[in-house]
Amino acid sequence: MAVTLDILLARAEIADVLHRYARGIDRMDFDLVRSCYHPDAFDDHGALSGDVDTFIAGARSFLPRFVATMHFLGNMHIEVDGEAARAETYAVAYHRVAGQGEGGDAAGDGKDDIWGIRYVDRFERRDGEWRIAHRVVAQEWRRVDPVPAGRERTGPGVWGRRDPGDVLYSILEAQAPASR
Repeated sequence: MAVTLDILLARAEIADVLHRYARGIDRMDFDLVRSCYHPDAFDDHGALSGDVDTFIAGARSFLPRFVATMHFLGNMHIEVDGEAARAETYAVAYHRVAGQGEGGDAAGDGKDDIWGIRYVDRFERRDGEWRIAHRVVAQEWRRVDPVPAGRERTGPGVWGRRDPGDVLYSILEAQAPASR
């Protein structure tokens, strides 16, 4: 099949949805996550499986247990067929679990829980907008590493936050510099 401009545009729009999903999950911006799915979508994350409302409710209760998450998206293979598409996206999902003592990871018994996964998605374009209609998360591997004391998220610099106080939102709201 020849690659047309419409297919290239669809692939770019679908990739944008996948990137917005990763941002939404990592910033715990559940409105952004919801915008990636059609209202009647189904999501199968293994232990958490159901409609989009069930997934978001589960993510909302599950994600706060982590100090930080980072979903790194890699290979994306997107096959467009009219108003439907199949996407396979490789990802590495990092989850920092705080230690039990005061100061979180500073107690020295935190961990990094790292998963190699694939998002296997069916996308549909409805009313001109691509969104996830059905998602299955295929798990490939998992690694858990201890977080020794002294490796906590403290010190100089800007640390990411998982709420609207993250630097991302202040940058998005900042006015562009005046023209010279």
